Amino acid sequence: MAANVPSFLFPATGREPLWSSSAADTAPVDRLRRLVWKIAFATLALMAVGSATRVMNAGLACPDWPLCYGQLVPRQQMNLQVFLEWFHRLDAALIGFSTLWLVTLSLWYRQRLPGWLPWATVGALALIGVQGALGGLTVTQLLRFDIVTAHLGTALLFFSAMVVIATCLLPYRSTGTGGRLPWLGLGATVIVYAQCLLGGLVGSRWAAHQCLGLRELCQVMNSHLVGIVPATAAVLALTLTVWRTPALTYPLRRLGSLVSVLLVFQLVMGIATFRLRLQVEPLTVAHHTIGAALVGTLVCFTVLAWRDRIGAAEQAVAPAGSSAQG
Repeated sequence: MAANVPSFLFPATGREPLWSSSAADTAPVDRLRRLVWKIAFATLALMAVGSATRVMNAGLACPDWPLCYGQLVPRQQMNLQVFLEWFHRLDAALIGFSTLWLVTLSLWYRQRLPGWLPWATVGALALIGVQGALGGLTVTQLLRFDIVTAHLGTALLFFSAMVVIATCLLPYRSTGTGGRLPWLGLGATVIVYAQCLLGGLVGSRWAAHQCLGLRELCQVMNSHLVGIVPATAAVLALTLTVWRTPALTYPLRRLGSLVSVLLVFQLVMGIATFRLRLQVEPLTVAHHTIGAALVGTLVCFTVLAWRDRIGAAEQAVAPAGSSAQG
């Protein structure tokens, strides 16, 4: 069984999924794959803490940046709001250093790694730089809504980049049964990502509170509500196609089921959050976090679907080339 693959991809019965380790799956690849998955899950946790920071009105709990009250640990000023903002920055710093270490390892082992990997890690580090700059601007510009939304969008891009890298490093055996699933996965990913950005815009402009009070910014809120329709339709189209596709690889089928489960939870959390007029902060945080997890799962599914399609094409070409040489 491949090392460091998320456990939800494997059945409880012990049935082996359609991927396995090979001689090409060297120790450096294993080490980097473990590190990338850890960074990905840490980024998901970071977005959850960032959501909690916003809903608890703690975005400016530390009035300066990058320190907090001019200190690494503001012990005298520490309360729940300060802790949330301080911990959010601490997690971001750890992710930044981890990504720098990822780049260092990918350059050190570059002779034993896929040629694209060092470039991909450098690109991820560049996203970290952009994200850090946006994080500083959110404080210095007093939580300006466009900067806050861009901050969320960049975090989702970095999270998706980590999932792409980790999924590309997984051993995988193609069967070529995916059909149009790569395109459906890509479309669903883009639509759900856009819906998450709309949700971030609703939060950064406090549009939901304005609409609940029958005031301005209802267009922003209504756009997010209308966006539920194409996002849900895209995910349902994907999952229905997964269920109707015979001989699909087990990881793709498992991920397709997980996508539908996350969609149901996301809709329930969204309805509950709206009906309770955003007064229950854990529900709002859960709604945002599940949305990010849905994006990550769709990215993982899409990458595997494309690998299945491309790998099957390469396997079909290889025997033909061998026959021609014979």
